[in-house]
Amino acid sequence: MGQQERGGVSRRGLLAGAGAGVTAVAVPSAAAAAPDGGFGPVSVRPGDPRYENLVRGNNFRFVGRPDEVRVVGSTEQVVAAVSDAVRTHRRVAVRSGGHCFENFTADPGVRLLLDMSPMDEVGYDPARRAFVVQPGATLGRVYRTLQKGWGVTIPAGGCPEVGAGGHIAGGGYGPLSRRYGSVVDHLYAVEVVVVDRHGTARAVVATRDAGDPNRDLWWAHTGGGGGNFGVVTRYWLRSPGVTGADPAALLPRAPEQMLECLVEWAWDASMTEAAFTRLLHNFGAWHERNSAPDSPYAGLYGILLPTHKSAQGFAMVVQIDAGLPRADAMVTEFVAAVTAGTGLTPVLDARRTMPWMHLMTWPGTGEPGDQFNRRYKIKAAYLRKGYGAGQLSAIYRNLTDDSGTGNCGMLLIGYGGRVRSVPAGATAVAQRDVIMKAVFQNIWVDESQDAASLSWVRNLYRDVYAATGGVPVPDDANDGSYINYPDADLADPAWNTSGVSWQTLYYKGNYPRLQQVKARWDPRDVFRHALSIEPSA
Repeated sequence: MGQQERGGVSRRGLLAGAGAGVTAVAVPSAAAAAPDGGFGPVSVRPGDPRYENLVRGNNFRFVGRPDEVRVVGSTEQVVAAVSDAVRTHRRVAVRSGGHCFENFTADPGVRLLLDMSPMDEVGYDPARRAFVVQPGATLGRVYRTLQKGWGVTIPAGGCPEVGAGGHIAGGGYGPLSRRYGSVVDHLYAVEVVVVDRHGTARAVVATRDAGDPNRDLWWAHTGGGGGNFGVVTRYWLRSPGVTGADPAALLPRAPEQMLECLVEWAWDASMTEAAFTRLLHNFGAWHERNSAPDSPYAGLYGILLPTHKSAQGFAMVVQIDAGLPRADAMVTEFVAAVTAGTGLTPVLDARRTMPWMHLMTWPGTGEPGDQFNRRYKIKAAYLRKGYGAGQLSAIYRNLTDDSGTGNCGMLLIGYGGRVRSVPAGATAVAQRDVIMKAVFQNIWVDESQDAASLSWVRNLYRDVYAATGGVPVPDDANDGSYINYPDADLADPAWNTSGVSWQTLYYKGNYPRLQQVKARWDPRDVFRHALSIEPSA
């Protein structure tokens, strides 16, 4: 619950992405005295000097006041904590990395908050021929351990401080997803602490194996989102179809070097509406042409970051495995296609090649003053086509108004490729026939700015989707939204006037099946939040 993620973007480019038999496991980063020599559990309550440090996540808009924060270090401790919550009728929420965009872990109704951060082991499990990742492991830790130990990786997000817990369950993506698919396309199994109809908590392992009686629980964690069915305590990762017992052959090989290109344009007299909208149109059109699973450009990952004019400029970032044939030429062709016919001259067009691990695990977001910019609102959409003329004009109009700031803007993120090779029902990620993701965002400093800041990003989103009730209703151009960028506005009829439910926007035709899984594995609705799956009747 609340185990969310920030996908392939940092804040500036929020904004620029089973113990026995496990070998080569990283030692947990924290250790507290416990009878078995492991961590915890540790109970932190109001009045404890640690309490204020544990009740807020990454988004400072939301601060919880639970009766207790239980910091846990093992599956057994999670079972005990969930049992306590059920016995004492306390609502429980779960936090791994703390990067939830909404108040799922800081809702006033949450009385027991489980902090999973000490559960951060990453290693190889020979019994399952799969890599095991605990939910408290950050993506940076996962990348480092997989690359150092075996030279492999997963197509997950580009922000190294995001926790694996919610990122994986929500169907995470990142710079390698066009080439290798969603991270859940490589999910073999999960261990989940669930509660039965009698109130008994227990740990269950569910795999993608066809004969597994618990397979539906695995399926629900391939994009169903965190905090819906139980508490994930382990993930096992192995690519489908691989054979043998050599760990180095069970996940995609990590690139040796990445080529990155940064292009920047100024908000000056040359950035007319015609030039701006042509730039965004070209970006979408290129992805329409080059997002098939077998496209030679599937390894190229581009993010266009149109920011409010008060930022004085905006950028595009392009990344590709430098070892791919024609890598540099493909970047050149992509940049040329995006800028064609705009008449714009970039103020910066730079390239560099760097080690894969340098790109993916550089600590933090690297932004001076980042500790202040912790209030934000994010809205998202899947695109099956590039934006039309009316939508592009709406984007330009909002990015050039007088109410925005330099921290307002959008991201258009390349998607598709191998993601599109998986049927919509094979995993809980229903949005497979897509070419891009769009992010709408505002980031600010002080609580006094909340109303104006929320209004700006909400109005941009509603303006872009005015023809479909203010939200990206699935059709030939739109395909709903992304649950790892949760947006409670989609459940608010004041902002969603489409008549299409938030459940359809996030899950499309997969929602009834998710409800069935919920009814089986969480019949008491122990795990819930503002956008949680509702049990079927």
